[in-house]
Amino acid sequence: MPSSTSPSTPPSDHPDPALDPALDPALDPAARRQGDRYVVTPADVEAFRRDGYVHLPGVMSDEEMAEIEAVYDQFLRGEITVEGKDFNDMTTGEHGTDPSGYAVVNVMLPRRYFPAWQDNPFERRARSIAEQLCGEGMTIDFDQLLAKSPGRPDAVFHWHQDQAYWIDTDDRRTATCWLAVDDSTLENGCMQFLPGSHREPVRPHRPLHGDRSASHTLVTDLRPDDVMRPVEIRRGDITVHNEGVLHGSGGNTSASSYRRAYIVALRSESTVAEERRRGFTHSHNDAGEVLDDVDGLHA
Repeated sequence: MPSSTSPSTPPSDHPDPALDPALDPALDPAARRQGDRYVVTPADVEAFRRDGYVHLPGVMSDEEMAEIEAVYDQFLRGEITVEGKDFNDMTTGEHGTDPSGYAVVNVMLPRRYFPAWQDNPFERRARSIAEQLCGEGMTIDFDQLLAKSPGRPDAVFHWHQDQAYWIDTDDRRTATCWLAVDDSTLENGCMQFLPGSHREPVRPHRPLHGDRSASHTLVTDLRPDDVMRPVEIRRGDITVHNEGVLHGSGGNTSASSYRRAYIVALRSESTVAEERRRGFTHSHNDAGEVLDDVDGLHA
């Protein structure tokens, strides 16, 4: 049976031809970008509801990506101060050391540590996408940077459901917008999803290293009939997934390519308010009793 430490590598799942502007000029990404809004089609909504995720091409322009990349790399170079465990290696939990040795550089809540990034074009466009996919009343819950270093086959993001990391709330609507800062390929560790798994209950998860004080990472095992679907996307594209879909990604076997991702997760206003009331902020520095009260550890 495939385990949480051995991501499957089925043939690459290239972007859906239905979203290729060469095949359908009406879906030209540049035309779908309308100021702060990105137009989500009925087919996109159907895919999100059916599969638990959807690929949206060209959400950000080349010029917008250049601005995002400049700030992103300031974080990677340590030029923006991040507190405690919110700058760590997601594979080991290591923090406060030289990040050049990290397999998966993880920065939690960059908008907290660099307030000038708040309300940037990606945040505004992500909000419009979340409302089209999930309905009104969606707001930013948290953001995150994840960078897989080149030549690191150990840069594995283990199989999990996001809800497993989160506390139980009444309204679980989620649109996690995952922006590719680099082309995201099977070689450098693109996202992989289990379509339809969001219709199942949250699976039991366990800490990767036995204790969440050592590493924040939670993992679950694949079942014999689980077939993960890799989704390769281009720089400026995003995937959007919900709280329940099972996903993860393999290591980065490219000799030279980072796999940098910028994530903005939106949830309902009532859910975010309840999280904050209970001291849950998505920071790795949250209190231990809060981090131990998450769905995956109680499934």
